[in-house]
Parts: sequence; structure tokens; C-alpha cells
Amino acid sequence: MSKSLNLLIGAGLAVSVLSGPVLAGQMGLGRPAMPEEIAAWDMTVLPDGTGLRPGSGDVLTGEEVFGEKCASCHGEFAEGIDSWPVLAGGQGTLTDRRPVKTIGSYWPHLSTVWDYVHRSMPFGGAQTVTVDETYAITAYLLYSNGLVEDDFVLSDQNFAEVSLPNEGGFYPDDRPDREYPMFRTEPCMANCGAPVKVTKRAIDLRVTPTDPDGRPAGTLPDLMILASAAAAPSAEPAAAMEAAAPAAQASQAIDPNLIADGEKVFKKCAACHKVGEGAKNGTGPQLNAIVGRTIGGVEGYKYSKTLVGMGEEGKVWDEAALDGFLEKPKSYAKGTKMSFAGLKKESDRAALIAYLSTLTE
Repeated sequence: MSKSLNLLIGAGLAVSVLSGPVLAGQMGLGRPAMPEEIAAWDMTVLPDGTGLRPGSGDVLTGEEVFGEKCASCHGEFAEGIDSWPVLAGGQGTLTDRRPVKTIGSYWPHLSTVWDYVHRSMPFGGAQTVTVDETYAITAYLLYSNGLVEDDFVLSDQNFAEVSLPNEGGFYPDDRPDREYPMFRTEPCMANCGAPVKVTKRAIDLRVTPTDPDGRPAGTLPDLMILASAAAAPSAEPAAAMEAAAPAAQASQAIDPNLIADGEKVFKKCAACHKVGEGAKNGTGPQLNAIVGRTIGGVEGYKYSKTLVGMGEEGKVWDEAALDGFLEKPKSYAKGTKMSFAGLKKESDRAALIAYLSTLTE
């Protein structure tokens, strides 16, 4: 077969493919899509608000809708349950080894939140959330991240006025221009670099782990050393025992079932607050020994001015203060950075306080 004939056949196939829709129309197949059908399919919302549906929703309504349709996966306060993603908190963690990527710490545009909720949520029931409910859920998520107050109303009119904290943390993907050319050169197949030489052993560089007796980890120590160590009495310092006694007595006086319930409630706090041995400040301060501590008194954590002022007045986190704060943080301490709306149930607050009272330094 000649080259020219091959070209003609190829051109004929191209023409038939390109003219397929036209031929289908001529054969009476299908019909043009109606504008209403196209509008129903094209749900995209752009960062400038293009594509938004008219409507509005407030924070309190959003809290109710979120509790009904979203909390089973994302938690009452958007803290995430099990492997479902956390949606609130995480500010300042993007440079950590395990960053917490949420709407308030990572997402660049509010349009992504609205579009995703309206298009895909809830899981297993996509597009069952109405337009107004979508505005309300989005408003509640903004509130949960401390970005708006509890009386905020989000609508298509003020949508473009809201900016997320990490909006400036994204930039255009320039890899096609900057990186791709680096991988389009002729690959090196031989003598591509200087030969590798071993100059020192790890033990010479003092990076090999050692046992407590100073020997390289894994070597067999003298059996007499082990025997003498086992025979030595292990007595806890009296001062430490005295300090631990009051906390232990307090824990024993509280109903263990209440403490267990409080530990479950604390899962709603764990995304921002750490407890236990070695606990460090994160999005929120660590909460070891919080009961009875001066308000705003954790070293190294930057509190809101309100909590700092309370501490300077001599106020402490006693049961009454904790109960009031946990019920509605932003009303108890205006300006607080606490991101969730509060624990509505008195029983949940009592259980959580009981659990926190068992935590020591």
C-alpha cells in the first residue's frame, strides 16, 4: 500500500471522528441540551464567587445542620472522628512533621468549601444539602475555625469578602516550565559521578545508639552489672510521692465511670489540645494540671488578651470557670482563640472536667 493511500485513509478516519456529532444529529439521535439541564450539571463555583447560587445561612443554623448531616463523620465541632478528616483547628501546624490540614489552616479559598459541600456531601447522600443549608454549614465551619463571630450570616452577597488564612500560601504550578526540561535531557548511563568511598564507621561518628552503660546498643553487658542493678532498691523520691498523693486521692474520689465518659468527650478536644506525658502546646495549650491552674498560665503559649487579663486578675480554672468556658467559650471570654461553639450538655461538661482533674504535670 502506498504512503499516499495511507495518508488518505488516516485523513478519512479523522474526518469521520470529528464529524461524528454532526452525523448523529442528522440521523435523529439525541437532542441539544436545554439551558436548565446545563445549569443543573455545571455546579462549579470559582474563588471570586462566580457560579454561586443566591441564598444565605447563619452560624447557628449551620451548627444544627452540621450536627444532623455532618457530625457523624466530622464530629460535633468539626474535630474529625476516626479516619474522617478534621475541619477545624490546625493553625500554625503546616510546618510541623504532621501538619493538621483544615479549612482554617490549609484550604486557600472559601469557594472550595461551598462547592465541595454542595456538590459531594454528605457522604452517601451527595446533593441532598440545599443551597441555604450549604451557606449555613460553610458559615459554621468559618466560626469553628475562629474566623467569624457566632452572629455571622454568609450569603452570595458577602461571600467574596471572606478570605481564608492560607489564601496566600498557594502559587501557580510552574513545573512544566521549571522542572520538566530537567528530565528531558539525555540520561547518563555510565561514569555519572565520583566513586563512593567509606571513610568512617557510624560508631566513629558517634551516631550509633548506646546502652545505658555506654556500650554500643545490642552488646551483651556484664552479668554482674545487671545483677547489682536488679538488687538495688528503687525508691521514688519522697517529694514526688507527696506531690502525687493529692492528685491520686482526688482521682479516687471521683466516679471512675464519669472519668471514662470525660475521656470520651475529650476526643472532641484532642485535635487542638494535648495531655499526658510529654504533652506540648499545639493549636491550643497542653492541658495537664489545668484544674486549679491560673487562667492563661501555660508557659510558652500565646493566649488571647482576655485570658491573659483574667490570669493577671488572679482567676483560676476551677470547676465553675471551666464549666462556664466549656459551655460557650466565646461568650465567657470574648476574643478567645477557642474554635468550637461549646459543650451544650451539662453532663458532658461535668465528665470532661472530671477527666481533666485526673491529669497531672
